Amino acid sequence: MNKILLGFLFYIAITLPTFAALQPGDTAPNFQVRASLAGEEFDYSLEEALSQGPVVVYFYPSAFTRGCNIQAHEFAVNMEEFVTAGASVIGVSLDSIERLNDFSADPEYCAGELAVASDITGTVTQSYDLAVRQRREGMTDTRGVTVDHNLAERVTFIVLPNGIIAETIGGISPLENVQQSLEAVQQLQ
Repeated sequence: MNKILLGFLFYIAITLPTFAALQPGDTAPNFQVRASLAGEEFDYSLEEALSQGPVVVYFYPSAFTRGCNIQAHEFAVNMEEFVTAGASVIGVSLDSIERLNDFSADPEYCAGELAVASDITGTVTQSYDLAVRQRREGMTDTRGVTVDHNLAERVTFIVLPNGIIAETIGGISPLENVQQSLEAVQQLQ
């Protein structure tokens, strides 16, 4: 009985933040941040990106961590399919732009195909009603480098050109997240 109760409480704890995130039909908060593509910094504007079509805005905990590496790689290898569906993709984390310059250029992860944005203050993450959890003391990434920032909840938003959220995807594996995101933008065509 205790195992069932503990399992249920754990399930609630990991899924509850996703329910707090903005939902389909909500207006996506606009944002402007520093971003990186193929190691090159630029100013990213959601409003500007939406003028070109739907945008997949995906929040992830930290560059160079296991699940985030998988998710970035999957977005990168599927980028052509997102573009064919008329959508662009931007990853958002609490990482510094310096970390993201390395991550965006790394051939194993973003591979110069996927733009990632720095929300170092957490303002964008909070505007999407996402949970931010404290990093563990001494936490390191897959390179052995200390992670010196808190971690955003892994949730993806499909945002229509009019700024309305068409779909909120969370509480699933990084691979499933990318696949559901691709299916969602393909259904918009």
